[in-house]
Amino acid sequence: MATSRKSPAELDKSVSLAHVPRCDDYEKMISGMLYNSFVPELDRPRFKARAWAHKYSHYYPNDPEATPAGLAKDRLEMLRERLGHIADEEIYIEPPFNIDYGCNISIGKRFYSNFQLTILVAIVTIGDRVMLGPNVLITTATHEVEVASRRQNVEYGKPVTIVG
Repeated sequence: MATSRKSPAELDKSVSLAHVPRCDDYEKMISGMLYNSFVPELDRPRFKARAWAHKYSHYYPNDPEATPAGLAKDRLEMLRERLGHIADEEIYIEPPFNIDYGCNISIGKRFYSNFQLTILVAIVTIGDRVMLGPNVLITTATHEVEVASRRQNVEYGKPVTIVG
């Protein structure tokens, strides 16, 4: 069930995240309140995140001298362009990687994800030394069961924390 007020703890977490679309509906989203994901302040960042995810998931160096280490470095820089927080340089996410915003993702030290990671809605905090297998979906996006709120195109999500 959705909450009825903004979460000071989640709002505090968001202050340290990069690329956050500061708006009322974003604050509601990360707080577990009903929010409208179709407002322009969220629609545009979501669109940009999908374009970024496509680029990340299809990137491969077109250089015969390219190395796995060089590919990892390039992908790390791409992750820094979109994700909210990356703790160190030992982060690798095998493509494809799907996100709705990216700014709401905080990744601890020495993180690895195998193919087809998807992270959606709310703040997702991944601790140190976490390794994920293939086809992992981390989402708390949901709708209330009452018809009225679903007709209004509102949804909510709750934060996720994975401890390493």
